[in-house]
Amino acid sequence: MMTHPIRRAFVVAAAGALAAVFAGAVTTAQQAPTVKRTVLLQHDTSAPGYEAVLVAVEIPVGGREGRHTHSGTAMIHVVEGAITLDYEGKPTVTYKAGESFFVDAGKVHEGINKGNVSSKAIATFVIPKGQPVTTQVPAATK
Repeated sequence: MMTHPIRRAFVVAAAGALAAVFAGAVTTAQQAPTVKRTVLLQHDTSAPGYEAVLVAVEIPVGGREGRHTHSGTAMIHVVEGAITLDYEGKPTVTYKAGESFFVDAGKVHEGINKGNVSSKAIATFVIPKGQPVTTQVPAATK
């Protein structure tokens, strides 16, 4: 039989371990999967003052890009999986592998992977030279 001080130390240690496990689970649950963007090519265009940027995009299962805009036109081709496009002012549409879509400059939108496999796409941006490709915007308030 455990003595009172030993029993109390055991209960405190067990409670601490349980709290640590629970805190780790909460932290993990709150972290969204990370979207990966890789610039494949960036080059000036023949249109003065503009450049083209070719980007490989991978959105893991459950991943979201976050609401954002682009400083120029974006043309996206889905290579694998599907991307659900939440485009402010337009109906939400899901694009599957083999399908393409575009986003106008300055329009708030977000790509979301609601599927059960990673989504991969190739995106081409034609933007004013020196401007950011992507600018995050605050979450919508309803």
